[in-house]
Amino acid sequence: MKYKAKYSQLVMPDNINVMGTLFGGQMISWMDLAAAKVTYRFLKGTKAVGAVTRAIEKVEFKEAVYKGEWVNFESTVVKAGKSSFQIQVDAYAEGRKYGRRLACTALITMVAVCRDENGNLQKLHHGKTVD
Repeated sequence: MKYKAKYSQLVMPDNINVMGTLFGGQMISWMDLAAAKVTYRFLKGTKAVGAVTRAIEKVEFKEAVYKGEWVNFESTVVKAGKSSFQIQVDAYAEGRKYGRRLACTALITMVAVCRDENGNLQKLHHGKTVD
């Protein structure tokens, strides 16, 4: 089964850096949220209480994003291990002036977690696969 999700954010004035474009840290934060959305779908039906971000890799900023534009995220689970899984996140900027374009990509690794008898988080073998 393919696990996919979409998520969108509007770029507001407080998201802008001194160069007049979207702050890179904000983009990465939103990409982590986009990964969290597909994580929810991927772990549905397991004993996981959620997942934690293990790594954000291969981040590539491809195009500038401007105030008032939408950023549309497309997330896909591309690989599954025992407790971890990888998500490809593609961020598309969309606005009137520049149209729709691929603005940023990243590979995010998540780890499924559950709570032990003391309430502490621990890794969970999720038992899921991807096509």
